[in-house]
Amino acid sequence: MAAAAAAADGEAIEGPTNPMVTPLLTDLYQFTMAYAYWKAGKHQERAVFDLFFRRNPFGGEYTIFAGLEECIRLIANFKLTEEDISFLRSALPGKCEDGFFDYLRGIDCSDVEVYSITEGSVVFPKVPLLRVEGPVSVVQLLETPFVNLVNYASLVATNAARHRFVAGKSKALLEFGLRRAQGPDGGISSSKYCYLGGFDATSNVAAGKLFGIPLRGTHSHAFVSSYMSPDEITDKALPYSDGSGICEDFVSLVRTWLRKIQLTDSLQNSFVETNQSELGAFTSYALAFPNNFLALVDTYDVMRSGIPNFCAVALALSDLGYKAGGIRLDSGDLAYLSCEARKFFCAIEKQFGVPGFEKMTITASNDLNEETLDALNKQGHEVDAFGIGTYLVTCYAQAALGCVFKLVEINNQPRIKLSEDVSKVSIPCKKRCYRLYGREGYPLVDIMTGENESPPKVAERILCRHPFNESKRAYVVPQQVEELLKCYWPGDSGKKAVELPTLKETRERCIQQLSQMRPDHMRRLNPTPYKVSVSAKLYDFIHFLWLNEAPVGELH
Repeated sequence: MAAAAAAADGEAIEGPTNPMVTPLLTDLYQFTMAYAYWKAGKHQERAVFDLFFRRNPFGGEYTIFAGLEECIRLIANFKLTEEDISFLRSALPGKCEDGFFDYLRGIDCSDVEVYSITEGSVVFPKVPLLRVEGPVSVVQLLETPFVNLVNYASLVATNAARHRFVAGKSKALLEFGLRRAQGPDGGISSSKYCYLGGFDATSNVAAGKLFGIPLRGTHSHAFVSSYMSPDEITDKALPYSDGSGICEDFVSLVRTWLRKIQLTDSLQNSFVETNQSELGAFTSYALAFPNNFLALVDTYDVMRSGIPNFCAVALALSDLGYKAGGIRLDSGDLAYLSCEARKFFCAIEKQFGVPGFEKMTITASNDLNEETLDALNKQGHEVDAFGIGTYLVTCYAQAALGCVFKLVEINNQPRIKLSEDVSKVSIPCKKRCYRLYGREGYPLVDIMTGENESPPKVAERILCRHPFNESKRAYVVPQQVEELLKCYWPGDSGKKAVELPTLKETRERCIQQLSQMRPDHMRRLNPTPYKVSVSAKLYDFIHFLWLNEAPVGELH
């Protein structure tokens, strides 16, 4: 079968991550069209479809392509069960002939071929992300799930990449969106594709298990307020980190350090008394996780309680050979509080000679987005890591990418979809796509050509034309040429399939691709549009077919 034919090293490809992704995850009209194709005897006609989008999201000029692996997992395991067919008998309108259900019972994707841009690549409007070839009725059944699997994946990966760009390379980005995501699948998908887009870790335990994404987390305000005082702690013993002994009363050690901090001249005006329930919670958490103590310090008052209490616990841990992880700020003026916290840490290191204390990690959360990150950068801050949730995983700034799946050829005959809105006119025929690079290593333009045209060559001048605007054209002499579409699913064609990369490799590709982009294409405000073009031959053919297919009006 097709799954075996495309499996790497003889191993079958696993099914989709979400078990709800089956052949029935499609729109009803895909099955009604399949029946109409079958009844007309057209169901085996060879068709070519392009999956692409028309505009970059979030007001930007680039998109990150994601979702390919899940598409391949679907077609490698595409098979309607008897239960599926029984349901379709009852769901399809009218009375469909029994032969159609016999046909459905036998279909798989062994006659389908999928050519795709590598997942994790920077991509642009109009250029096919995937080209899907096969029997028209089968490929139509793939339309809805493919669009579904690519649309959100690419949107949230792009959102993550934009947050990474604003935050900068040196900051850690943590995805904290599970509780605000659109359902379990939204939560799992967002964790996977935010990691692909450049985030460093997630709070989502299930995603950590499924995809090997690093996990990060601290504790909540509820944990802090659940304590009344350190006196609640009954097991107060904590071994030294090197196993050389045991501190029998860690609580007393913490209190001793808090008194020392209170008596420190440089810190005397910072606070008087701290909240004891918070001190109890921090101490208890440190006893549970002495090697990973990271405290949420804004439950009561950051500078008058949270920071001094944290420092007391961190210094007590240091006495026993442990190193505290840092703090998290989840409210207030994050720029100001992070700077004040850093000053406090510097004063502690200077006063008590604890190496590295001034570099304690400061994590910030609290409904962060691109705009707040940009504002923090302009204000100046001392945050080392950002925990981002709602605005990231819900793609609050844009609801959908708007991927489409258009027929471009059937039985070797190119087809075009026309519209009064030129942006919705499709680019016909089976195409090859290339990225042309300039002298400085930046991509200059993506160009689509007819399948049988000679490919662009390094150092040879090629005319690049806007698909629909005759005045927009330019010659390019590329210093590097990259063909974009590769065969990821050959079906039974005998062609060699490109092996799917791991999630980590896809993430690395995304980061590398973004680093190659010209800065003016990447900036948040008024980015320069990236050029997408067609060859001169394809341009002429598009307009010939357009005139041929468009009806001629008559004036009366």
